[in-house]
Amino acid sequence: MTITSLENTKIKYWLKLKQKKYRDLNNEYLIEGEHLVEEAVKNKIIKELIIIENYTNNYNLEATYVTEEIMKKLSFLDTPSPIMALCIKKQSKEIIGNKILLLDNIQDPGNLGTIIRSSKAFNIDTLVLSLDTVDLYNSKVLRSTQGIYNYLNIVKMDLNEAIEIIRKKKIPLYGTNVINGVNVKSLNKDSKKSYALLMGNEGQGLNKQLQSLCDINIYIPMNKDVESLNVAIATSILLYELNGE
Repeated sequence: MTITSLENTKIKYWLKLKQKKYRDLNNEYLIEGEHLVEEAVKNKIIKELIIIENYTNNYNLEATYVTEEIMKKLSFLDTPSPIMALCIKKQSKEIIGNKILLLDNIQDPGNLGTIIRSSKAFNIDTLVLSLDTVDLYNSKVLRSTQGIYNYLNIVKMDLNEAIEIIRKKKIPLYGTNVINGVNVKSLNKDSKKSYALLMGNEGQGLNKQLQSLCDINIYIPMNKDVESLNVAIATSILLYELNGE
């Protein structure tokens, strides 16, 4: 059976999940496209598949078929994928490990997605998102992670609380500061074994209150004609350097 009406109860509910407040309220979200669905299947977070009529269901999971018109309404893309899925949030509440990345008020979904991929690539144990950082389950964030968010411990919490936990773990907190910082390349091997790196907002950078809590400030050496880097690029470079010997 194929759902043909936008007034269908399921369709109305799925459309609501395109808004953050309903994702938060119900702890569920939508993903779109074969690759994200495959990653979600591996991680056992799919509650139900949403498939366009006449498209083959290659998964042994409950599925609902919809018309092309309805899929266009549900889709986040100009050209809808033939498959979506309703997923259950599995966001962590615990800071684990000794390599932590904290993000303060990151607003661009593409930046967050890139940072998530770099975090996994360079062996971050826990990624902490401030309460005002863009929603992890924003469709653009999910697409830009290419499913990597499933393989990283991600916590959303007040950064001051997170820093208190990090202090108790005796993990040094690194901030970024070009003027009063040290070249990241000058850090020794021991400085890279355990750390928490704090990165700030795209426009304002790291706020002064959080900056004051840092044990060490670091910077990336670069051409003086370039004032600053995109936060996702800067974070990726710093994580690469901190991941080295």
